[in-house]
Amino acid sequence: MRLLAGMVEFLDARLGIRELVKTNLTGYLVPRQINVWYALGSVLLTLFAVQVVSGMLLLIYYVPHAAMAYDSVHRIMNEVPFGWLFRYLHVVGSNVIVIVLLLHMLSVLFMGSYKKPRELNWLSGFILLNLTFGLCLTGYLLPWSQLSFWATTVATDVAGAVPFAGEALVRMLRGGTMVSEATLGRFFVLHVIALPLLLALLIGFHLFCVRRVGISTPPFASGSQGGQADNPPSPAAVANDIPFFPNVITKDLAVNAFVFAVFMALTFFAPHLFIPPAAFVPADPFVTPPGIKPEWYFLWAYQTMKIFPNEFLGLAAQGAAMTFIALLPFIDRGPERRPAKRPLFVTCFVLGLLLFVAISLWGHHS
Repeated sequence: MRLLAGMVEFLDARLGIRELVKTNLTGYLVPRQINVWYALGSVLLTLFAVQVVSGMLLLIYYVPHAAMAYDSVHRIMNEVPFGWLFRYLHVVGSNVIVIVLLLHMLSVLFMGSYKKPRELNWLSGFILLNLTFGLCLTGYLLPWSQLSFWATTVATDVAGAVPFAGEALVRMLRGGTMVSEATLGRFFVLHVIALPLLLALLIGFHLFCVRRVGISTPPFASGSQGGQADNPPSPAAVANDIPFFPNVITKDLAVNAFVFAVFMALTFFAPHLFIPPAAFVPADPFVTPPGIKPEWYFLWAYQTMKIFPNEFLGLAAQGAAMTFIALLPFIDRGPERRPAKRPLFVTCFVLGLLLFVAISLWGHHS
């Protein structure tokens, strides 16, 4: 204990760690009324950490070459000790991250936590969602299976719908006219270096915004000031706040434990929910398998392209919807956050969610 105390004194004299702990943990106060939905941010950090660790371990044996990629994945699954576990953790984890991200964004939407002064929180979170989609898309090709090869072919074809620059965009993504080893190299660099670096920087900015602006009070909490999104909290509300450590961290740990238990159950008992049979067949550019479709989180985009008479209109509709969601804090500028006082918003929220689910199911069964 004396050695530990001496180390603490040494670090405190040079780095001021006691002040850092007080400022960011015990002295950092948050609204008492926060609920389990507020823990989804810390859950995402945990899941991203699992992705980083499992991805690094997979990189030890993975070979980013068209002639060897599938065989290297096969070796990881069948020969490397616990290789199957780390691959399943990585694949299942990517899907769980998307689910938790969507739940996090939906909870922020429903509680109106995107409003002033948290516009940058929302924008950075929305970009993080799209970067995660990019990571999923680029990582999908790396096993070089039939499913990944042809799903990437379909996904990159979408860029061809962009007027004037469509063909150039497709060639830039693929490194040629079709998915090939050049595509694998480009997606590997994006998946392993470029996108994770951007993701890490944006996560840091997002956390800075959350810490700087503060955590919003649930608008439906008893006695909350949720109807005034842009006003500072009252002295009475501040006096009722609780310290981040240990009060909130213990709640976060409980939610993390629950989500991690579900994640591990899926990994051990139902990984094939996210890995269909075509993912275990080597890529063959000369044989197109029937019924190739993107992952479940891209089904809405896939079906939207089929609904419209041409791909450009489908792409334009998706772009308009995504732009509207990104700019929502600047469109919905009213201070009211309580769902009961926002019937039009709640109606649009529910209808939009049902439309997303319906189009995704349509794409799955079409």
